[in-house]
Amino acid sequence: MAENNFNNKKKSVDTLDLSQGRMPPQAVEIEEAVLGAMLLEKDAFINVSEFLKAEAFYKESHQRIFEAISGLFMREQPVDMLTVTEELRRMGKLEEAGGAFYITQLTGRVASAAHIEYHARIIYQKYLQREMIRISGLMTTKAYDESEDVNDLLEEAENSLFMLSQGTMKRDAIQINPVIEDAIELIQKAGKRTDGLSGVPSGFDELDRITSGWQSSDMVVIAARPAMGKTAFVLSMARNMAVKYKQGVAVFSLEMANVQLVNRLIVAETELPADKIKNGNLAPFEWEQLDHKIQSLIDAPLFIDDTAGLSVFELRAKCRRLKKQHDIKIVIIDYLQLMNASGMRPGNRQEEVSMISRSLKGLAKELNIPIIALSQLNRGVESRTGEGKRPQLSDLRESGAIEQDADMVLFIHRPEYYHITEDEQGNSLIGLAEIIIAKHRNGATGDVRLRFRPEAIRFENLVDDSYGGFGMESSAPMTLGSKMNEPADLTLPPTGGNPLGGGGSIERTPDF
Repeated sequence: MAENNFNNKKKSVDTLDLSQGRMPPQAVEIEEAVLGAMLLEKDAFINVSEFLKAEAFYKESHQRIFEAISGLFMREQPVDMLTVTEELRRMGKLEEAGGAFYITQLTGRVASAAHIEYHARIIYQKYLQREMIRISGLMTTKAYDESEDVNDLLEEAENSLFMLSQGTMKRDAIQINPVIEDAIELIQKAGKRTDGLSGVPSGFDELDRITSGWQSSDMVVIAARPAMGKTAFVLSMARNMAVKYKQGVAVFSLEMANVQLVNRLIVAETELPADKIKNGNLAPFEWEQLDHKIQSLIDAPLFIDDTAGLSVFELRAKCRRLKKQHDIKIVIIDYLQLMNASGMRPGNRQEEVSMISRSLKGLAKELNIPIIALSQLNRGVESRTGEGKRPQLSDLRESGAIEQDADMVLFIHRPEYYHITEDEQGNSLIGLAEIIIAKHRNGATGDVRLRFRPEAIRFENLVDDSYGGFGMESSAPMTLGSKMNEPADLTLPPTGGNPLGGGGSIERTPDF
């Protein structure tokens, strides 16, 4: 009788609760069944451990029990009601878990572990629903706060939902047959390309011959000491990929403002002096040259983000959005050491860089595009002499994880910077840059020679045609027909004046 009164009272309370508000999504009975199955069969935990975690359980006592089971499994100890009870006692959480009697009762909730994975996914689904409610509630509260920055709030909401969705992106092992079909399809696509490449071309012929283009899901690290031209190198590539090959490119610049980067691209494209671009002191014919040459940049699928102190979570959100909206084919980050890992305690920079490196590799796999990250080298290079100044993998700054995670590691080396103007055979090294492929997980290593033109802030093939056919093989002066008497494609700025008339020629000597 007393039991009936208790049940009636409990029913009325539950009815009152449900009539006045909403209960969080939960499946307590299924939680009991899943835990009971783990206590009964030793392999039950293995079937669900990949996606199920302690916080997915609604009841706190169930969270404690799952933690005890996980601890025993990690130490390769048997899991049953006796060992779990003893583990909870050792952890000092037996009472939080409901006591020894409650753990004994769990084994009676289920006959076998036959359906444990199905039941565990229900638990995880309820957890995701609760998390979405929590995140949306938090965002609602902050949205009412006038002191909150709207853009920051949007970024936080996107990051929170992204991190939640990451937990659902578990991939099971699959039989090799469909993978072989995918591989054959990629080989067939590569065979149909006239350039013989299978990835995104850099525009540097010799480099592309070794790499076959930047490959999907690869993380590529390009490292050098300051003043070697890291930014100029990736901007030259970005220009080639976006202008010449019409590939969508995203450049994240943590060091330079977007206007500075664009000015560099304008200098490289127009071959006008950088100081004139900076101060706007251009002659009328130079204004015409500027207006004409930048048309290719204006229409290029090149996206620049100069967010300072960019975190890996922000980068993920931005890249996912760019991939969805503009189908970008490659991401460039300038540079890795300026990023930060949100949520990590400050102090251990090496661990932070390791996390950033792993995250970039994971992002490359998720979006199935190559990610190129610039990196600094340590000062050990400067202390060596002669050819010893060529960078090595051990020179990568702050973390060996960069070398470990990267599919390719390239170094930029300009002997001229160290006043080395001739090689052992007496050949001139002035204006030459070496791209040293020090690590190539899926191909050959080697050295690639390019031409570096500091006055144009760009890298070129030794015989270059990517910037209008101005080959750099010969040092003889080139005479170009003047176009100053031809009509301009665009209206000149008010300060530009009228184009200069008359014929004649412009004699120029290439700068090496």
